Amino acid sequence: MKKLLFIYNAYAGKGQVKTRLPAMLDLFTKAGWQVTAHPTQGAGDAAAVAARLGGEFDRIICAGGDGTLHEVVTGLMEREDRPEIGYVPAGTTNDFAKNLHLPRGMENMARTAAAGIPRPVDIGRFNERFFIYVAAFGAFTDVAYNTPQPFKSMFGHLAYLLESVTRISSIQSYPLTVEHDGGMEVGGYCYGMVSNTVSVGGFKGMPTQPVELDDGIFEVILVRQPQNPIQLQAIIKALLTMSPDDQGLVTSYRTSRLKITCPNALPWTLDGEFGGAPKTAEIENCQKAVRIVYGR
Repeated sequence: MKKLLFIYNAYAGKGQVKTRLPAMLDLFTKAGWQVTAHPTQGAGDAAAVAARLGGEFDRIICAGGDGTLHEVVTGLMEREDRPEIGYVPAGTTNDFAKNLHLPRGMENMARTAAAGIPRPVDIGRFNERFFIYVAAFGAFTDVAYNTPQPFKSMFGHLAYLLESVTRISSIQSYPLTVEHDGGMEVGGYCYGMVSNTVSVGGFKGMPTQPVELDDGIFEVILVRQPQNPIQLQAIIKALLTMSPDDQGLVTSYRTSRLKITCPNALPWTLDGEFGGAPKTAEIENCQKAVRIVYGR
């Protein structure tokens, strides 16, 4: 009998994993798995458990938000013998889950995680750390980890938007040198995103070209500092519609690697969690590093 490790965050989102736990364990068992369940004990615990025990199991299913999935993948990247990964999204926004075409309903997602076929997925290396779907710096990128969990649980994605509104007056520019496959840019940027996903921050539709999770390529967006409300409006429109702005404020391209250098410490988020503030960030696409179960 194949062995399954179920890592779950009972407090993610609105705590719905806790109420559905018996049904999910029953589904896993009926799908033919010998199940070991582990409730996360705090920040970093899922990564530690995946790194320590991952080689003993054929599949790890994690239930929680994108942060729980991020930890599991981070832990597995320390190993050569990485098991397959199933994901039952139960967080507030669940950006990465939108790539996987999962069915509606937690029990249906659990059934897919147990019986579905895994496919290769690229993982990003950020200096000595990892990310699954997005590394970002600048305006609003700290909203996800600074917004209190009870507020996120009550208001969902609206919590992020309400928190972001308070930051508009404090947008700042960072002087950067950005090296990538196609060349180099030098200038002041207030926001940057390196991603491998169809949705970031709950918004779908970026980029306009289809995203392939295993092509070894990142999608990159760089945003220059707005000088007035009209430019800010143009930036927001460009980001939401992924249509070119006529003022050259938003730059986008694809690349397998980047080196971003700033004279001062530059705070980053990795999959919505604080990722440090290095002066130099070397970002590399680790193609097909893990296998994650898809839906249809």
